[in-house]
Amino acid sequence: MPKRNGWLLMHEWSKTLGPIFHLNMAGQPVIVLNSNEAALELLERRSHIYSDRPRLIMTGEIMSRNLVVGFQRFGEQWKRFRKAAHAGINIRAAEAYYGIMERESSLLLQELHRDPKSWDDHLQRVIASSLFSALYGGEPMLNKNDPIVNQINDCMHRLTGAALPGAFLVDVFPILKRLPDWLYKPKGEGYSWYRKDNAMFNNWLDRVKKDMDDGAPPPSFGRVLLEAQEQFQLLDFEVPWLAGSMFGAGSDATAGIMRWFMLAATLFPEKIKRAQDEIDLVVGRDRLPTFDDRESMPYLRAFCREVMRWRTVAPLGVPHRLMEDDHYMGYHIPAGSIVLANIYSINRSPEAFSDAESFIPDRFLNEEGTFEVLHPETHNQGHYTFGFGRRACAGMHIANNLLFINAAHILWAFNIRKAKDAQGNEITPSATNYHDTGLIVRPHLWDVEIIPRSPEVLEMAKERFAKGV
Repeated sequence: MPKRNGWLLMHEWSKTLGPIFHLNMAGQPVIVLNSNEAALELLERRSHIYSDRPRLIMTGEIMSRNLVVGFQRFGEQWKRFRKAAHAGINIRAAEAYYGIMERESSLLLQELHRDPKSWDDHLQRVIASSLFSALYGGEPMLNKNDPIVNQINDCMHRLTGAALPGAFLVDVFPILKRLPDWLYKPKGEGYSWYRKDNAMFNNWLDRVKKDMDDGAPPPSFGRVLLEAQEQFQLLDFEVPWLAGSMFGAGSDATAGIMRWFMLAATLFPEKIKRAQDEIDLVVGRDRLPTFDDRESMPYLRAFCREVMRWRTVAPLGVPHRLMEDDHYMGYHIPAGSIVLANIYSINRSPEAFSDAESFIPDRFLNEEGTFEVLHPETHNQGHYTFGFGRRACAGMHIANNLLFINAAHILWAFNIRKAKDAQGNEITPSATNYHDTGLIVRPHLWDVEIIPRSPEVLEMAKERFAKGV
């Protein structure tokens, strides 16, 4: 198994081995699902036995003390964490952060206008700042070099990289955990990182506590957790990690989705033109788009859905673990098997998505293009990027909101064009040049032209930012 781009190899294997196949990794059975039918049957309809996680010694036990909700084993602690997360960021609760996201996105427009060449840095800042404000309250990060952006990105790259199969020997040979730190150095380094990340998460939550003590706390996920800590039965040391891990996972993945959006905007100008025509019809040129416009923009919503289907930001998701023996398609699947959903393949299942490699937003719309038509078993998403069953991403509504408002603002304000070389020839970026940082995958960076659509863009973005939340 390669350490990078393994989902592509599994996708190729599925063409000859079928939608479900078995790997033997040092005696550990690994079942790979490559079709939506197999994933829905096992991970959705049989989620009561497929919702565990494998034992992740380095990521789970050493680097995070089993406090990252996405990596937790199925049990009472995970149920408490999941219930609390749902209360703070479900589809209705997420509406409380609309004003934060609109203001942050108006700052993004100013950054892109001033320094378009650093567009990816600006995208990472707007996602991290939006999430930080939603989770902890506070003012926007005004600088792309804000240390919080680097801190959370470094944290999640470490954790997700350590979760990859074979990344650390201790996950293959658990006895290594018993060795002293000086003999198995990754163990000591992992505990050191836990202490640093624990201090960081506690420091961020202390900001929320201070705002609450002062009597005027802004709406935030951290505030929800603290006010209902007893209701959710969360221990004091658990709350900072629940908020912090939601911030880290959301920031890393959503920034990756935004980079895929920019690639689609660069490669498919005719699709972007249609989205811009819709935005101009609904919004006009006298104001910026808002969340109130979303229901009137079916094509832009479909475009965003197709971005997440066409290039999946977490193509293998996080592994599931089967809790008891099962049978499917004549196969016996033994308890303890690791089950991988190859979401890259599943989002290309021919029974669900025709001409799957092509970028076709219309696949999510009716013939008139006036309303969405979504597969009924996709958590109302239309694709499978957010995972399956009880382990589906709790932050999907926050991610959808961030993608929509930033896409709407960027396309309202700018035209996206391919960059040109010294001879004036267009430079077409690759759609298959992947940058793999662990569980999260994004395209390698490329040069692109970002051109204001009108002289008023900058002033209108400043005016919206000045209004605040």
